[in-house]
Formats: sequence, C-alpha cells, structure tokens
Amino acid sequence: MVRSAQDATKDVELLRNFLNDREMALNGRLPPERSLCEELGISRGKLRNALAQLEAEGQIWRHVGRGTFFGPRPVLNLSEVEYLSEQCRPTEVIEARMAIEPQMAKLAALHGTASNFAEMRRCVRLCKSAKDWRVYESWDNNFHQAIAAATCNKLLISLFDTLNIVRRSTVWGQMRATRLPPKDHKSFAEHDAIYDAIVDRDPERAAEAMRTHLRSVRDRSYKPFDD
Repeated sequence: MVRSAQDATKDVELLRNFLNDREMALNGRLPPERSLCEELGISRGKLRNALAQLEAEGQIWRHVGRGTFFGPRPVLNLSEVEYLSEQCRPTEVIEARMAIEPQMAKLAALHGTASNFAEMRRCVRLCKSAKDWRVYESWDNNFHQAIAAATCNKLLISLFDTLNIVRRSTVWGQMRATRLPPKDHKSFAEHDAIYDAIVDRDPERAAEAMRTHLRSVRDRSYKPFDD
C-alpha cells in the first residue's frame, strides 16, 4: 500500500514533537531506533523516513558508527575549517573533490552494503523530487555522504566530512536563476550513473562516473569563479 504524503508528514511531526518534549540537548544522542519505534508506536521504516526528513532540515545529524544526534551537524575544529573556507577558492574545492570522491565511489562499489545502496537510491529519488534548490542541495549532500559511508573506511569518511563542510560553504552561497532544479538538470542523470555503477559492483565505472559528474559540476558552477 502506498503511503500518502499526509501520513509521512504525521510521522515527521510525531518525531519532532517527541524530541521537543524531551528538550533534547544540542548534540544529544537520540535513543536507539528500536526504542524510538516503541516510544512513537511506528515501524522502523516509518521512523527512518522521518529521521531522514529531519536530517534534511538540519534538525538532526548522523555519524556512521556512533548514532543520531539532535541539532545541526557540528563543525569540528571550527577555527581551522573557517580558515580553510576563507582561504580556498571554489576551484581548489573541486580539485580536492576530484582527488578524493572518485576513489570513494570505487570503494563504495567494492564494500557497500544493501542498506548503503538503499540510502543512495533514496537520496537520488529525493534529489529529483526537490521543490527548491536548498532541499535539492541537502539531498545531494546526503547522496555524497552515503557514498562515503559505503566505503566502510572511517578515516576516509572523516576526511570527506572536512572537505564536505568547506564544499557546502562555497556551493550553498551561490545564487540560483530558478526556484527549483529543472527536470533536465544534468546531475540527475549523473547521479543515476554513479549509483548504477556502484550497485553493479563495477569500481572503475563508478570512479569514472564520479569524475564525469564532478567535471560537470566544475564546468557549470565553479568555472565562472576562476581568477
């Protein structure tokens, strides 16, 4: 049975009210999913959808292997990251991404699990259905984070988190000519190609699909900022 948008909204509000009633401390760890399901009286699938929505809104954040936490994702070593954001040109950010993310896609194809793939698929779908650029950018960010998580390499995930913080400070500040992504937005097909290669367990194709995507991002988003 297909659930209505109204039902999904009710689940999100149920979770939101639960967190507000408990007066969760900033960066406080949420109870385990099993406990939350019992507290809210909903299935694990419904809970995960609600958690994903709150994460997209910046109300909670997840850390692989540690759990889910209340509030926006904190910036570790804030002064260092702020310095990097101020000193790095957008072209340097995309160069760093091209050095790291194709290898991440390659490792995701080798080590990713079914749950990793399901999360990527969900992010790809929600990118396409985004009603404005900010929501799209949030799910695009989640897609790349899902690929990082699928590497199953904690050090690489930590490096990506730092890079991703700087990336978001440059991309999210850009002005957009339209209210929402056009239906033929190039990243949609590029995300599909990356996802398909990873799920097919084809590491070289996954790496090349990521390179193609990042070149496309560079050409349409970063090139105008070159000195």
